[in-house]
Amino acid sequence: MIPIVKGFQDRHGVTDMVIVADAGMLSAANLKAIDDAGLRVIVGSRQTKAPNDLATFFTWNGTNTEDGQLVDTLTPRATVALNKNRTLTRAEPVWSPEDHPHAWRAVWQYRRKRAVRDRETLNLQRNRAMRIIDGESKPKAARFVKAKGSTKVSDEAGYDKAVGLA
Repeated sequence: MIPIVKGFQDRHGVTDMVIVADAGMLSAANLKAIDDAGLRVIVGSRQTKAPNDLATFFTWNGTNTEDGQLVDTLTPRATVALNKNRTLTRAEPVWSPEDHPHAWRAVWQYRRKRAVRDRETLNLQRNRAMRIIDGESKPKAARFVKAKGSTKVSDEAGYDKAVGLA
């Protein structure tokens, strides 16, 4: 990936650029290579990372947020864990590469429109799971269905967690 980016920079005379990508497009190795090459990157994160990244915000503010609200915080690089005591302080940490060498800056934004769409999708997935559990639909891999022995049951905890993140 880096040779392609460097080739683009050389061919077009670009000295400073920002790579923008979805989280599914970049592996931890790619992110490290981008960082080691001195390039800047903006990555759209996965919603499943929100509980960890936003733990301090949720601790002090609850889960009610305003449309358009931004939270500027940290997210760990690769498998490095964040400080477990970070939720004891209300203020979010201010990222700098010197102070947080094992974390990236993470900016989260809540949008009501996205939350409504996500909840609709989650409800459709849950309804499909319930049809499988009730025997009304052929069992395929479905979100919110857990197998307990030979019985299929609803994964309410998983559903509640997903709705809480939406």
